This record gives sequence, structure tokens and C-alpha cells, in this order.
Amino acid sequence: MKPAPVTIGLLGGSFNPAHGGHRHISLNVQKALGLDAVWWLVSPGNPLKPQAGMAPLPARFASARHHARRSPIAVTAIERELGTRYTVDTLARIIRRWPKRRFVWIMGADNLAQFHRWRAWRQIARMMPIAVIARPGYDSDAFAAPAMVWLRRFRRPQARYGNRAGWSAPSLVLLAFNPDPRSATALRAADPAWADRPVSAHLRDAVTFRLLTGPALFSPPADTGGAQP
Repeated sequence: MKPAPVTIGLLGGSFNPAHGGHRHISLNVQKALGLDAVWWLVSPGNPLKPQAGMAPLPARFASARHHARRSPIAVTAIERELGTRYTVDTLARIIRRWPKRRFVWIMGADNLAQFHRWRAWRQIARMMPIAVIARPGYDSDAFAAPAMVWLRRFRRPQARYGNRAGWSAPSLVLLAFNPDPRSATALRAADPAWADRPVSAHLRDAVTFRLLTGPALFSPPADTGGAQP
């Protein structure tokens, strides 16, 4: 019998900083959908978030690695290596690089509310299933958003994802877990100097196995901030 393909959840974000809420969501999604692992895509930048107060990539990567320890979560800055600017391009490159794996895009309801502002968002939806995590205070906006109007017809029950051979896209699954009140905004307010602490000189990407620190792996144009919506 042909073995089932490896399934990976992709959670993108600035992780500025990472915190236990990211871990809570990731492990719950992994369990709910029967994923083999979750990759945290630590983005070099995001045009939908202000750059003021954005910590350097090594600091954010180190905080993500700290919260992912002893778990099936792999922290990667692959967008830095690929030099892609938009999420749609990053996901296309990931699919080409690992053609025998199945991927699902993970986002919170707050991101679904603005998903229609992302470049080629319908193309993203056609690439892989999307798992949306309920977030108190954002769900009503998410369900009324233009992207949800289009995606609603592709909503599938959670049980379908137990059969890996049945994965398809577009496909939307809505998940709800016990809410986690932790947020990066609150953490930055409580500890404004969190990113000033020393970072290891040997931060290794758990997906590409390249060292993150040291010279950049590519030379982006001045206005490029890595994979973004």
C-alpha cells in the first residue's frame, strides 16, 4: 500500500515576539487535522503591519524557536532564502520544492477578515486547504469579509481531513479552541526591550538547515521585506 503523504501546517507571521498562544494554536490544529508537523514561517516583513517596533529577524526567529522547543513545530525563515515578496509566491515555491507533501495554510479569523487584501488570495486558496482559527472579537468581521463570501461554498467538515487522500483545494475548515489571551502586542508593552537581548550566533533554520545569522543569503531590493500578504 502506498504510504500516506506527509501533511504540514503552515503558520505565517511576524512572531514579534512569538508566544505560547502561537504554540497553543499550532498544537491544537495539528491534533484536530492529524498533521505530521507545523512550520512557522517567520516573515522578514509584512506590509499590513507597521514596521515601527518590528524587531530584527534573528530576535523574532529566536523567540519562535524558544516557544517551539520539544514539539512537532519547525521554525523557518525560508522566505528570506527564497527572496519572495508575497505569500502566494512563497507557497508556490514551497509546493514545488516539496511536491510529495500536503500543506494546509493556517490563519486566524483576524487574518481572514483582511484576506481579500492579500495579493492573489484566490490563488492561495486554490493551492492548499485553509484552516481558520476562531478568535473572539474578530469572528463577525471574518464571516462578513469578501474572502469568506467566496470561500463559504468550499467549507468542509473537520472530519474530512482525517482522510489524507481526500484533501483538495479550495477547501476551508473552521476550527475553534479554548481562547488564549496572550498577544505579541501585550508582550511588547510589558517588555519593550525583549529584542535587545543577545541572540545565538548559530540560529539554524529547521526546514532548510541553513544558518540564519551571518550575511544575508540573497540581496533584496530596498523595498522588499520578504514574503508578505
